[in-house]
Amino acid sequence: MSSEPGSPDELNVPELRRYLRRVGDRWQLDSAHLGGARLADARGAGPQRERGPEYVVVLVSEHFDGVPWLERVHQCGSLWDTREMRGPAEVHCYTPPELARKIDQLQRVRDAVRDGMDLLA
Repeated sequence: MSSEPGSPDELNVPELRRYLRRVGDRWQLDSAHLGGARLADARGAGPQRERGPEYVVVLVSEHFDGVPWLERVHQCGSLWDTREMRGPAEVHCYTPPELARKIDQLQRVRDAVRDGMDLLA
């Protein structure tokens, strides 16, 4: 997204796609959204702001149903390549009904879903 390859605020889109494939090998995703400070950087946000998490990843799958929440988050989080993405991710994994509730409850989730990058587009 940045005009200068390799710049600190450039998103590693090829690695984001690989990440989605790794997750998709385990659970078919209904939707996937990216938010966080790195996305804001890539969109030109100024440096004088509260950054929050570097990446916020919201993964939605009906196939998460029946899988304990902590197990989903651990497995999907362990597939994130922090080195390749040059930063950690705060990973959220929800079924569609859970997402509907979390959008109302968690600002980070709401921002990633409403204003973030649709990773499956």
